[in-house]
Amino acid sequence: MLIILSPAKTMDSLKSAVGFETTLPEYLKFAEQLAAILKMKSPGELSNLMKINPEIAQLTFERFQQWGTVNNKENAIPAIFSYIGEAFRGLDAESFSEKDLFFAQTHLRILSGLYGILRPLDLIQPYRLEMALKISTGSAKNLYDFWKKLITKSLKKSMDVQHDNVLINLASQEYFKSINIKELRARIITPVFKEYKNGEPVIVTVYAKKARGLMARFIIQNQLTNPEDLKLFDYEGYYFTPSLSTETEFTFTR
Repeated sequence: MLIILSPAKTMDSLKSAVGFETTLPEYLKFAEQLAAILKMKSPGELSNLMKINPEIAQLTFERFQQWGTVNNKENAIPAIFSYIGEAFRGLDAESFSEKDLFFAQTHLRILSGLYGILRPLDLIQPYRLEMALKISTGSAKNLYDFWKKLITKSLKKSMDVQHDNVLINLASQEYFKSINIKELRARIITPVFKEYKNGEPVIVTVYAKKARGLMARFIIQNQLTNPEDLKLFDYEGYYFTPSLSTETEFTFTR
């Protein structure tokens, strides 16, 4: 099984260097093309483009000015430790053992507006670039056009290595749209997380985001390779609910 997660808008640039072997992003040269475009934009232009306040725009501007293709442990952090958000709080990679990280490196992929697709131990520098942002480059009218073929190719390659065609979709719709589903030819299972409110199961975004990370953690720490085993997920009070589930959508409620 291969798991996909969305990145988070907020990133950490202060963590100390890690003490194990890291890797580099597969599509670094393509990330450089996008970074070159963004480096030319002023804080005001970034603010308007990304719909962010001046303070965040200034930080984003500074990060793109400092961004480079030479990634090492002095200026970059493994992707799995870089993002700060509800899904990554649920994932809690800081507590992973080396065995967990090794499994994650093979079975987890993080989709990215700047890097396209990342393995957990790929070194990356802080940035802000959402996949839905309308940036054109070359013949690509937006980031979906820019990344779709490359992301799909990478996912296919990773699944071929595993001799498996099961994709566990823990990404948001914004990032899931960056995959060419027909070309991927995978069995896609999307876990859905709901809370009971007034007797009705509903999706509460902030809880659903964290639950996606919890599910990824559950798969990684238990080294699951059979999608049926996802139904055993019981972190933080969730339980599999057959009556709300289908073959492609596993629903968990609490």
